[in-house]
Amino acid sequence: MGMRLFMLGLLVTSVALPALAQTQSPGIDRREQRQQQRIQQGIQSGQMTPKEATRLEHEQARIREEESAMKADGKLDATERRKLQQDLNRSSRHIAKEKHDRQKDR
Repeated sequence: MGMRLFMLGLLVTSVALPALAQTQSPGIDRREQRQQQRIQQGIQSGQMTPKEATRLEHEQARIREEESAMKADGKLDATERRKLQQDLNRSSRHIAKEKHDRQKDR
């Protein structure tokens, strides 16, 4: 009986974990967090004006909303991940541009 229960638990786990992994996006989440930190650092250092920071934060929020909508069906497929990565790449370029455009808040 114990071996059957163990095998059943193993089967359930092997089926459930891939489904759970599809909705998680740790790489994307880390990038979003790092980009938010870069914006905050730009504000603190004076490399970014409040208006620039607000615009960039809105862009980050739009990406998070898009990610949530994509995850609504319970999975994040390769096409959706690629789209989010492209959006994050574009946002990263915008952050770099604003931090180095010589407009200072101080």
